[in-house]
Amino acid sequence: MNLGKKVIYQIYPKSFYDSNGDGIGDLRGIIKKIPYIAKLNIDMIWFNPFFVSPQHDNGYDIANYREIDPRFGTMADFEELVAKLKKINVDVMLDMVFNHCSTDHEWFQKALAGDEKYMKYFYIRPAKPNGDLPTNWESKFGGPAWAKFGDTDLYYLHLFDPSQADLDWHNPDVRQEAVDIINFWRAKGVKGFRFDVLNVTGKDEVLVDSDGNIDHEKALYTDTPVVKDYIKQLNRESFGQDPDAVTVGEMSSTTIEKSIEYTKPDDHELSMVFAFHHLKVDYENGEKWSKVPFDFMKLKRILNEWQAGVDRGNGWQALFWNNHDQPWALNRFGDPVNYREKSAEMLATAIHLLRGTPYIYMGEELGMIDPHYYSIHNYVDVEALNAYQEMMDNGMSAHDAFEIVKTKARDNSRVPMHWDDSQNAGFTTGKPWLKPTDQDRINVQAELDHGEIFNYYQQLIKLRKTEDLISDGHFKAELEDHPQVFAYRRYLDDSDEQLFVLNNFYGYEPWADIPADLQNKEVEVLIDNYGEPRKMQLKDAIRLQPYQSIAFKIK
Repeated sequence: MNLGKKVIYQIYPKSFYDSNGDGIGDLRGIIKKIPYIAKLNIDMIWFNPFFVSPQHDNGYDIANYREIDPRFGTMADFEELVAKLKKINVDVMLDMVFNHCSTDHEWFQKALAGDEKYMKYFYIRPAKPNGDLPTNWESKFGGPAWAKFGDTDLYYLHLFDPSQADLDWHNPDVRQEAVDIINFWRAKGVKGFRFDVLNVTGKDEVLVDSDGNIDHEKALYTDTPVVKDYIKQLNRESFGQDPDAVTVGEMSSTTIEKSIEYTKPDDHELSMVFAFHHLKVDYENGEKWSKVPFDFMKLKRILNEWQAGVDRGNGWQALFWNNHDQPWALNRFGDPVNYREKSAEMLATAIHLLRGTPYIYMGEELGMIDPHYYSIHNYVDVEALNAYQEMMDNGMSAHDAFEIVKTKARDNSRVPMHWDDSQNAGFTTGKPWLKPTDQDRINVQAELDHGEIFNYYQQLIKLRKTEDLISDGHFKAELEDHPQVFAYRRYLDDSDEQLFVLNNFYGYEPWADIPADLQNKEVEVLIDNYGEPRKMQLKDAIRLQPYQSIAFKIK
């Protein structure tokens, strides 16, 4: 299986298409849109969780890993969806949330009832002798990472929302549960698995206080050596038995070295990893809830370092700008007002021609942008609402706190898919769970009729499937000091062919020097968001248009 030739599409089921008018996307809605999915020419769909859940964290608080939440449909719907996608040669990837489960889950409820077997499924600890919480750890959603365990004097660990109790992977029964769940879905034809925050499962059995430094605190439970043992067991006893399985681990705050270890084929762990460092270059002093322009040179350095480093170690990356946890990249790194189409195409080129497996988040292929909301009440995500309140508690004005939320909220990308220009964007006949905006000009119908972004994505997907330089080539950074252009080269060990890619991240027209060994060469333009494929001769420099991307094939 060649991971480099695969392209994966992400669907957030709650926001894709509502078939029954209740305002929430569902499985039958996805089935109804299979003709659109067929036009994408992708290989696999990663679905965010649609398992039984109280939805405190939009489905990432799972109460039953083997049942479809009725709001999304039935198991028969799922089985029909898998079968119909298979007919168009599209496989299914499910989201496995194994670091934690919902406090509504039977396991946690049995623990609360005093069942010792299930109490050992969780990190349940007494307070310190002085009455303080078991550790001083902070939840990633704000506040302490410990909550009272029922009516007892004990506390349970939750790195995320209090409704998401962390599972203790030191317990072999917990690891077996994970294996059994994966095998349950494999039996239903599932070929792919995305593992949520997998690298924080390796917490120690004895938990200790942090020194107050957030990075030091993360190191207490992130990327510890035992995580590799856990993944090897999952691989060996479940998905590793399928030669065509595709797996990806969401690895928060991981390193290049760890990513190589997780993904190099000889170690039999994961196909690839999601790393997020490149999406933190608009964080002020590392703080997500801030509003500053993105640091282009830092972005370029991170992309270059990860591409070159993972390549050297024979690891594999998941390539992406957007997902359900990020505001739209077009707002962060492009120009959605003056150059929406060109900057969308530039961002797509920059990431799709890299070494790895590209992911397209639903709506990205339309050039969707952050919603135009005017009140905090338009947002529903627990993380955004908590952050808004915390910023105000720390003395920030409501206006300034809201301006920050508008740029960083996860709900930005969770807005319903825009199918047409109607009031509810063609998503539902009822009241949508989250309000769409800008569908009057950005929607599937308009894009397919007369847009250019969708077709441009199709060109990129076709190139990945036909050009070995893109699917299999190595990576070399170019023009590393250029303040506006992200440039790189792709090459093969056994060929003189090369690919030279230039991406202008700004709305003005910089000159980009051509490397000396490429000057005066006759080249083929494989893709250019300002023109058609063609042959030309490279000079000593080229002037780029605003947000232009151009890729040259040199033979």
